[in-house]
Amino acid sequence: MLQTAVLPPRTEASRTHTLRSTAFPPTVEEVHINFRQNDLVGEDMASEVDVIVIGLGPGGEAAAGKLARSGLSVIGVEARLVGGECPYYGCIPSKMMIRAGNALMEGRRIQELAGQAAITPDWSMVAHRIRNEATDNWDDTVAMNRLVDSGVELIRGRAQLTGATTVNVAGQEYAARKAIIINAGTEPAVPPIPGLSSVPYWTNREAIATTRVPESLIVIGGGAIGVELAQAFARFDSRVSVIEASDRLVPLEEPESGAELLKALEADGVNVTVKAQVKSIEHSAGTFTVHLEDKSLPASQLLIATGRNTNLGSLGVAALGIDEDVKFLETDEYMQVAPGVYAIGDITGKGAFTHMSMYQSAIAVAHILEAEPRTAEYHAVPRVTFTDPEIGSVGLTEAQARSTGLSVRVGRADLTESSRGWLHKAGNSGFIKVVEDAATGTLVGATSVGPSGGEVLGLLALAVHARIPVSTLRSMIYAYPTFHRAIESALNDLQ
Repeated sequence: MLQTAVLPPRTEASRTHTLRSTAFPPTVEEVHINFRQNDLVGEDMASEVDVIVIGLGPGGEAAAGKLARSGLSVIGVEARLVGGECPYYGCIPSKMMIRAGNALMEGRRIQELAGQAAITPDWSMVAHRIRNEATDNWDDTVAMNRLVDSGVELIRGRAQLTGATTVNVAGQEYAARKAIIINAGTEPAVPPIPGLSSVPYWTNREAIATTRVPESLIVIGGGAIGVELAQAFARFDSRVSVIEASDRLVPLEEPESGAELLKALEADGVNVTVKAQVKSIEHSAGTFTVHLEDKSLPASQLLIATGRNTNLGSLGVAALGIDEDVKFLETDEYMQVAPGVYAIGDITGKGAFTHMSMYQSAIAVAHILEAEPRTAEYHAVPRVTFTDPEIGSVGLTEAQARSTGLSVRVGRADLTESSRGWLHKAGNSGFIKVVEDAATGTLVGATSVGPSGGEVLGLLALAVHARIPVSTLRSMIYAYPTFHRAIESALNDLQ
C-alpha cells in the first residue's frame, strides 16, 4: 500500500518534503508492508549537501542523525526500511522467537526440578509480539520521524555512486561537500542449488514474518542464523532438520561449541546432517524435497540460511576505482575507502553485527567532525549465537591463534563441574575456554558457552580488548556460586 507521510515542521536548513514511493514486495502473503517507499521531492530541493549516507541500518541511521544534529546538512538514502535488517527481520524479532522457545523449554524442565507442568505452545503470541512490539507491522514511520526530526532529509530509493563526491538516486544527482558514508548492508545469500530458484523457500525475512509454525522444516545452513531459527521452531513442535556443508555446526566458532550445540539441538528433536552437499531441491503438492548425496529429506517448509551477500557492483563502487567483484570494502583505520568516502557495517567484512555497525559509525562520524580521533581495532570483536546454550565468543579461536604463529596456551572449564552448573542442573551444559598468547601473558580469544553465555562473555571481552594480564585476571575475586566463576577455573587450567 502506498501512502504519503505528513512530516512534522522542519528547520529552514532541512526543509519539508513529501515522499513518493518505490515498490518493496512483501515477504509473505499475510504480511502487508506499509511504509513510505518514496523519493523526497520538492521545488527547493538542493542537490548539494554536507554528507550523504547510503543505507539507514543501525550505523547509518546513527551517523546521519548525529551529523545532522551537529549542524551539517545530511541526506539519508534508504531503499527499504529505516533502521535496517536488525529491528525488522534480524536481531530483535528473532530474539523474541528465541526467548519464547526458551520459555517453553524452561517449562518442560520443571519436571526435572520442581514438579509437573503442562506446556502448550502458541505461536500466535510470538507473531503478535513481533508485529506489535518489534516491527510495528513492518512500518518504519517511528524510525523515519526520528530521523527526520533530527534534521536529516530522507530519500527513498537505491543509491549509486557516480564519483568520489556524487550519488545518483532514481535519476537525481546529489553531491556531498564533506563526506559520503556507505552503509548499504547485505542481502540473504542464496546458493546456486539446482531447483532452488523455482521453489517458494524462506530466508530469515519470511521466517520472522510467518504467522504459523511449519509442521516440518528443513534449514540449509548451520551458522548462527540457521541454528537459532531451527531451535526456536523446534521448541514450538516443528520437526526440524538442519543441513550444514562443513564438518560441524557454527563452523566459525570453536569445534567444542559446535559439539555442544549439536547435543542441545538433538535433545530438542532436531535432525542434524553435517558434511552434506545439497544436490537439488524440488517442491510439489506443498512438500519440499532436498536431495543429498546419500538421502532425500522431505518437509513442508524450506529455510535458506547460508549467510549474507554484498552487491558492490550495483552500488557503483567502480566510480571509486574499486573492483566491483570484491565481496567487501577495505577501509583505513578511520573507516575510509577513499578520501571523504566511508564504509561501515556488514559491507566492511568485519562481522555482520549491529554492534559492529554502531562501533564503525562512531569512528567515521568522529573523523568527519574532526573530533578527537578514534581508530578501528578488531582484535576483540564479541559475538553471540543466541541458542540454548548461548555461545559467546571474542577474539581468536584456538585454531586461528595457532595459525598466526602465536605461542598458544589453552584453558577450559566444564560448567557442569562448577558449583553453579551443579545447582542449575537442567539445561546446565556448557564450558569456558580461554586462549592465551604465552609470550605476552594475555588472552587473545575466549568462548563462553552455557546459560547466559553471552552475558558471561562480558569479562572475557574486556580482558581481550584491554589486554589484561592473565596474572591480573587470576588475582581477581570471582563471586560464588556463579557461572562466571568458571572463568577462574579455565584460567587456572591454562597449559
